[in-house]
Amino acid sequence: MRIHLICVGRRMPGWIEEGYREYAKRLPPECALHLVEIDPVHRAKTTNVRQAREEEGRRILKAIPKGADVIVLDERGRSWSTETLAGQLRDWLADGRDRALVVGGADGLSADCLAQARERWSLSALTFPHPLVRVILAEQLYRAWSLNQGHPYHRAG
Repeated sequence: MRIHLICVGRRMPGWIEEGYREYAKRLPPECALHLVEIDPVHRAKTTNVRQAREEEGRRILKAIPKGADVIVLDERGRSWSTETLAGQLRDWLADGRDRALVVGGADGLSADCLAQARERWSLSALTFPHPLVRVILAEQLYRAWSLNQGHPYHRAG
């Protein structure tokens, strides 16, 4: 199984790329994390937000591997604890299908992307910068994997 992290945005600051790579490389091959960057729509003062979101949505949908289970990151989604994510990861590995975790652009996700998703996941009630979400997701996936392995990285009581 591969986890495809599909994110709108390119050319991230070095510390974002380094943080993401650090956690992604810790994951074993059976749940490899693969980053797919989607070009954002160029925005100007006259940019129509709805049209930009729809175009980014088309780009995202093209990047989702055929047969992948789609989970979108959405502020209105369900919040998961680390233990819940660890359970999800166990289930994903047992199922064997690829997963696509989708992070939209500055204006959110299109209706078509939301409709494609089996589930909406909210990382927090807080708002995070989109680049930072990559690092948070990679770290949390590694934390969930390490919890499932009995690794001491996760030390919750």
